[in-house]
Amino acid sequence: MDIVDAIILGIIQGLTEFLPVSSSGHLEIGREVLNADLLAAENLLFTIVLHFATALSTIIIFKDDIVELLRGSISNSINGNHKYLFKIIISMIPAVLIGLFFEKEIEILFTGNITLVGSMLIITGILLLLTKISKEKKGVISYYHSFIIGISQAFAIIPGISRSGATICTSLLLGNNKKQSAKFSFLMVIPLIFGKIIKDLCSNNIAFNNIDYIVYIFGFISAFITGLFACKLMLKIVKNNNLNIFSGYCIILGLISIIITSL
Repeated sequence: MDIVDAIILGIIQGLTEFLPVSSSGHLEIGREVLNADLLAAENLLFTIVLHFATALSTIIIFKDDIVELLRGSISNSINGNHKYLFKIIISMIPAVLIGLFFEKEIEILFTGNITLVGSMLIITGILLLLTKISKEKKGVISYYHSFIIGISQAFAIIPGISRSGATICTSLLLGNNKKQSAKFSFLMVIPLIFGKIIKDLCSNNIAFNNIDYIVYIFGFISAFITGLFACKLMLKIVKNNNLNIFSGYCIILGLISIIITSL
């Protein structure tokens, strides 16, 4: 993998992490198209770099909300900030359990199975279409809704299922506010990303020798910059209830992926 490949993959990660089209699915397709073959240890490290970049862009976009939550949680009395943080913790439970007990099975999904990616992209497209029938309510996201949204996030571990698409669509279908649905979707994944990064870094699966760090730096920068842009864009899209505009893209890309791999 050279610098150009890293920049392209970084752009793919930055855009698709927030837009409801599956970042993992696009990275799998991107690696196949670019033939960016990496050793397992290098692949894991590059994935960590890209996810850290998009997590950092999320923190910057929502820095005021995060600071407010952290300041409010310092209080000894139970308040709205404590409850919101608890909802985020609840939403993490399904994905954490899946990650702990099915780690080997998850790894198998990321072996260039483009047919699987295409099939899941079609499912993502159908899910996005369903947002047009959702009825928005003014209430806040409940504890029960947090867990249901967390289940959809767990399913998004499968490459081709969009995490942001699945969680926001689920929240909207439950009748939650558009703005709050997008905010909750982006905030709930931050601890999961950093938890996964720490877990991977502490494992013995990463080799830091003979790595061209310049390539990784370019990948990080491209993912970070495009992540900032995509996050802001996604907030506007959700606000205008236009998630369905990506449904056709996901379905078409999914069909093309399946057809090409079957030839």
